[in-house]
Amino acid sequence: MAAVKIYHDKVGNTLTVWFGEPSEEIICEETVDEVILMKNRTGKVIGFEKLNYSIADAENVQFSFESVTA
Repeated sequence: MAAVKIYHDKVGNTLTVWFGEPSEEIICEETVDEVILMKNRTGKVIGFEKLNYSIADAENVQFSFESVTA
């Protein structure tokens, strides 16, 4: 499985998650839930950014992921 990259911007209050190569981003699409989808040339989602994301204790956050084959 490829590496997942997670970035939390405390100043901008965003959480960005890449499960594809960021350099392949061609277009972004904002959803109604303050989530921006980053897509590659074929329209495949390779990452997302959650706007207005903040947590009280950002130093001790744990994430878990599940991979599903389509």
